[in-house]
Amino acid sequence: MNKIYKHVMVDIIRNRMVLFYTLLLFIVSLSIFSLEDTSSKGILSMLNIILMIVPLVSLIFSTIYMYNSGEFIELLLSQPLKRNTIWWSLFIGLLTALGLAFLLGAGIVILIFETSLLGLMLVLCGLLLSCIFTALALLAAVLTKDKAKGIGLSIMLWLYFTIIFDGIVLFMLFQLSDYPIEKFMIAISMFNPIDLARILILMQLDVSALMGYTGAIFKDFFGTASGISLSFGTLVLWVIIPFMYSLRYFKKKDL
Repeated sequence: MNKIYKHVMVDIIRNRMVLFYTLLLFIVSLSIFSLEDTSSKGILSMLNIILMIVPLVSLIFSTIYMYNSGEFIELLLSQPLKRNTIWWSLFIGLLTALGLAFLLGAGIVILIFETSLLGLMLVLCGLLLSCIFTALALLAAVLTKDKAKGIGLSIMLWLYFTIIFDGIVLFMLFQLSDYPIEKFMIAISMFNPIDLARILILMQLDVSALMGYTGAIFKDFFGTASGISLSFGTLVLWVIIPFMYSLRYFKKKDL
């Protein structure tokens, strides 16, 4: 397992796309914190960047990498290796490489300019989003042999979590505006890791004061230690569940 993991990690780290991704995050994060008057404004700007770029790159890159590694995976399967070992090695290799890219590109800069719990939470959310969308990419790649369909599915997943889901939520809020659905919206937010990460950070910035009664409800939940713990626990489940489904399907798949 260690040999496969090291091979995957080194192969990804040498990839020009990952190097460009790291450099892009570093330049953008350094520019944002240098131009903003306060670190709080920089955190807000970085939050928007992380919520858009990190899921997209993690999804698309991981999906393409899995398809391009098809022959390598078949070679591994011809060896006396368990499928469980192969899939775990690929997943951990991708996580390590993309996680290091995020930490070197944005994480260090965030922690330098915002040496507080808020900065640490933003870095943790970025790392967890990298893990979540890498797991979703593996699931998308293993569900179909067609590369175009797999990449298309990954793009649709990104669009759903970043745009379509919010549209559905706004429609529900508009249609049910006469009913007290604030607590229901807390439960709904758990079904979108991007929204959950966004709310977690915004509630630490006291932006809830601009959201009226709904913001107060969110603050009472996401602003407490138990709420934060539950939210991060939910994000971890978003990593585990898609990966376990992809592992289960990979074990049974006829390659």
